[in-house]
Amino acid sequence: MKNLNEIKENIKFNDDSHYYDIVRYNIRRYRRMADYTQEELAELIDVSDQYISQIERKKSTKYFTLTILGRIADALEIDIKEFFEEPKKK
Repeated sequence: MKNLNEIKENIKFNDDSHYYDIVRYNIRRYRRMADYTQEELAELIDVSDQYISQIERKKSTKYFTLTILGRIADALEIDIKEFFEEPKKK
């Protein structure tokens, strides 16, 4: 039988913002690749441009739902999984 407490002790958990920061970076990257302004993307997905700005801001505390993330992916014509790719280290 597995000792879940022992396994849990060996897991390196990222802080709460880690995955959001990856997604924020990729939203901005793919938006720019699609040559959309924040205002244009906001209009496409029916949110305010301030909302997009808050989402993209580094170390933001603005969280967003999977529904919003899906709408952004659809507007940018990419697979939602692309938002979860960690940036390449330079």
